[in-house]
Amino acid sequence: MATLFRRKLLALKYPKPNNFNWKEESEFQNLVAWLEDQKIRHYKIEERAGLRNIASADWSRAFDKYLRDLGCPYPPADRSAMLDWLLGYAVRLEYGDDVEKFRSVRPPKSSTAAGVPPGGVSSNPLDNLDFNDPDFKAGVTSLAMMLQIPPYADHLEQMKAICIVVTEKLSKEVLEKSKKSKQGDVIPIENTELGFDTGDLIINEVAKILRLLHIHDLRELQSQINHAIVAVQELIANPKTTLPRDNKFSKR
Repeated sequence: MATLFRRKLLALKYPKPNNFNWKEESEFQNLVAWLEDQKIRHYKIEERAGLRNIASADWSRAFDKYLRDLGCPYPPADRSAMLDWLLGYAVRLEYGDDVEKFRSVRPPKSSTAAGVPPGGVSSNPLDNLDFNDPDFKAGVTSLAMMLQIPPYADHLEQMKAICIVVTEKLSKEVLEKSKKSKQGDVIPIENTELGFDTGDLIINEVAKILRLLHIHDLRELQSQINHAIVAVQELIANPKTTLPRDNKFSKR
């Protein structure tokens, strides 16, 4: 049980990093109270009573509010992912308290990145990244939230999903194509013929807007129909789609 979070617990100097059982309710509650008191310190001292009183029936309610106040992207029900985020958040704050000390630390020369020649320096910044670093995990989570990608326990798999979304939706080529597709002949509303008169100027203008929106939807539908026709024509023209000679349905 303890091995899942042992590394972060050791980094935070938690009193029982080797024997911590995150599925045991009282141990979990004590850890949360300890994190807030010793590392996170998001609340004022007098505001921490709800988290400290682990025997209270309202502890879960206080903890749910605590997660919302911190901006945790995971629900309390997903305890493993939520606790991993909470510990990572505490590690980031611990690092930030003494950033100059940790900035001066350098890895030993023997631990060169893969693909870097001995004594050489890689020009690829990704070679110097620690993909298991709490800051990196937190950044992946934040980016996934911005792109409205559902949370996932494995941050590397979530990063793959982010890459797919960026490639298919946000790449320069896709954005340029989307921009061109949205550009068309602009029809001024004052030049639009309604075809009838309601007797009210405002209602007439609203009717013109609805008419233009309807025309836009028809154009979109026509474009989709054209794409479908082209796809069917390509499918029919593909010789692989023809029936084999020995097929019982083929003409003799």
